[in-house]
Amino acid sequence: MKSVRDKTALPFADIPESAWKKAAASAGESDCVEVANCAYTPRKGIAVRDSKNPQGPILLFRQESFSAFVSGVDGICR
Repeated sequence: MKSVRDKTALPFADIPESAWKKAAASAGESDCVEVANCAYTPRKGIAVRDSKNPQGPILLFRQESFSAFVSGVDGICR
């Protein structure tokens, strides 16, 4: 029997390196996250990973959830 983690894990190899984007505001800093649009994958959504550990865990958000998160963070940072 597979665990929930097995069903929701998104292997880093499923996303091409060219799909990952880092915020321009990071200015070369290493303490960043990168995002990738996974609309073309069966799981669809926005993937997020730690730029210091690109082969580490990946979080996958639904588009609506990620947009709400970004809007919330943007409101805090202004």
